[in-house]
Amino acid sequence: MRPSEGFVIFPGGFGTLDEMYESLTLIQTGKIRHFPVVLYDSDYWGEMVDWIRRELLADGMISPDDLELLHVTDDPDEAVQRVLERYDQRCADDPSAPQ
Repeated sequence: MRPSEGFVIFPGGFGTLDEMYESLTLIQTGKIRHFPVVLYDSDYWGEMVDWIRRELLADGMISPDDLELLHVTDDPDEAVQRVLERYDQRCADDPSAPQ
């Protein structure tokens, strides 16, 4: 995960959920640099995101900033754009980083 510029996560099972929550946890705890975590297919991910808001956020288990780590889209161009924007920002923050 360390060299990742972003994750676009498609519908999947336990392994997919594991990778998603691991990336969110590492970002949240500052173990890796922030990168976009994009969930593709709002119909598939919608109930989980609603549950995260309704339960985790409402109970104070995560902060509103943590919720901002997830982006849900049905548009492949938007998913790619989120990753590219972060990559461009990271290169601007560290001009010595390879492009």
